[in-house]
This record gives sequence, structure tokens and C-alpha cells, in this order.
Amino acid sequence: MYELPPYIINWIENNSNELISIWDKSGKVKFISKSVIRILGYTIEELDEISWYDLLSPEDVSQIMSYYADTEKDHNNHKFNINIRNKHGKYIWTECAISMVGDEEDDGYFYVSMLKDISDKKETEEMMIRSEKMSVAGQLAAGIAHEIRNPLTSLKGFMQLLQAGVNRKEEYYKIMIDEIEKMETITSELLFISKPLTNNKKEEIVEVMVHEIVALLLPQARLKNVDIKWKRQDNHCVYCDRSQIKQVLINIVKNAIEAMDEKGTIQILISATDVKLEIAIIDDGPGIPEEIIHKLGEPFFTTKKSGTGLGLMITNQILEKHDGKLEIEQNTNRGSTFKIILPLPNE
Repeated sequence: MYELPPYIINWIENNSNELISIWDKSGKVKFISKSVIRILGYTIEELDEISWYDLLSPEDVSQIMSYYADTEKDHNNHKFNINIRNKHGKYIWTECAISMVGDEEDDGYFYVSMLKDISDKKETEEMMIRSEKMSVAGQLAAGIAHEIRNPLTSLKGFMQLLQAGVNRKEEYYKIMIDEIEKMETITSELLFISKPLTNNKKEEIVEVMVHEIVALLLPQARLKNVDIKWKRQDNHCVYCDRSQIKQVLINIVKNAIEAMDEKGTIQILISATDVKLEIAIIDDGPGIPEEIIHKLGEPFFTTKKSGTGLGLMITNQILEKHDGKLEIEQNTNRGSTFKIILPLPNE
């Protein structure tokens, strides 16, 4: 094989967008490309005394170590989006592909990683997500205002009765508290979707998340004469970021409501096998033509007059980060089914 001159190798190392490194099982660096100076600001000598986990956020260290501790996982070329601290103490977003490679000499192993700075891409994604979340909040505002006005009218009536000196105070107090709690639930969920997405994964109960997003979206559904049906039968846990999976649920159920041109029903069914959980959102709207199903999720492709096409794109990105996926099917008679599929945590 032709051997490249050293000046060409140096040019590649100094100008490459990727940082290539090799680490032993104790976390010490065995090799690192010269691009580390440009990407992270460290010299190669400075990294001699640093372990890989000293450069990462604690959450990312935990994520990587738990992944490689699982012997059933494929340990070749797995990709992580992680925060790495540069020499100036600033964390930068990176995409990191890591493979675990056997070491024939000492019957051990080491890790080979290829890292790319994706800070600009991440900032663009977060800007689009914020834009879409605020758009969703604005679209839901009319239904929520209508939903809050009814309990406010009730509260006003009961306050007037109490001022008049009625005797059924305890009964009225209970009704008033119930009405206030309804408003509190709706406004809390509206505030929740306007906040930035977090990146804090832990075991969450799916049925709780579904209950919360249904409470938020019911006002919009009622405005369109749409009924949302779901029945809590069990508690299924998935390892996920709560804010991200709730955003996925909001995007899909909201799309289903908007797809309904007349009175109809949306069903939410939750089922699980030993290894995966499936949330099916089934509507009886007009359905999606087969020829465009594969285009859903592409940036700025939308079938709605006022849509941005970002909702399903964001949904697919979130599910990919959770090792999940979205499947879209035409129903036999009418409407569409959107299936959110997520892996279940190992026992």
C-alpha cells in the first residue's frame, strides 16, 4: 500500500472536522489526533494525565458506562450525542461514534472514538424546537382559554353565593377546589411545553405522561368536536427524558386532532412485549395518502395549510435518541395510526 508523506498526514489531522482517539479500559488516552488542539484546545501532552470521563458531564459518563456494561448491546460504532468540556471549561455538543475493539496482545480491549463538533447543528435544532413549541402553545391557547373560562364562571357564581350567606359552604368549597385544580393542571401543562427540552433520562411511567398530555389537548379536541379515548390499565415504565417523550406525544395527538375535519374519535392504546412498548394513536380522520407517508418527517414537508413540517421531524429526532421509532399506517376503513415504539428497560 502507498504510504502517505508525513506532511499530508499532518494536514489531514490539523484540518479534519473529526477528532480520533483511542482509550484503554482504564480511561487513559493511548492515541489522539492533532485536531484535538483546534477542537478542544488541549495539547496532546496535556491529555496524558486526563481520563476520558474527566472531560464529560456526569450524565454522559453514566450513559456511556451503562451502555457498555450491557453485554447484550452491540458495542461497534455506537453513536452518542455528548457534552465535552474544552480547555476553557466550556461544554461543547459533539457527536461521538465509539467502538470497543479487542486487544490481541493482552487479551483485553480498548475503545476507538471519532468525535465531531456539532454545536452549530445543535443550536439550529434547539432554535427550531423552541419555535415549534411556541407555535404549539399559541395554537392551543384558544381552546385552553375556553376551557378555563367555564370553571372561572363557576367560581364567580359560588363566590357570590358565599357572599350572600348560603349554608352549604363545605360543599361549595370542595367544588371550587376541584375547579381550581382543573385550571392548574391545564396551565401547568401549557407552561411545560413552552420550556426548553431537557436531557435528563430516567425511568418514567408512560400512562402518567399520556394522562398529562390528554389533559392539555382535550380543550382543543372539544373545540373540534373530537373525543380522545384512552384507558389506564397498567403502569409501563420506559427509560426516557420525560419532557422529550411528552413533546412526541403532544406532536402526534395534536396532529391527529387537526386532521379531523368532522366529529370523530382518537384512541390511544398502550401495549408491551418483553422488550418494547408501543403507544398507538389511532384517528378516524381522512387518512394520509400512501404515496406521501414516507415524506412525513422531512423538514418543512406538511399536509397542513399553516403547518411548518417541523413537528414530525422533531418527533423522529427525539425517538432516535431514545433508540425508538415512529411507524405510520393507513387504517383499513378510515384514518391513520401512528405508533410510537420504545425499548423497555432491562430488568
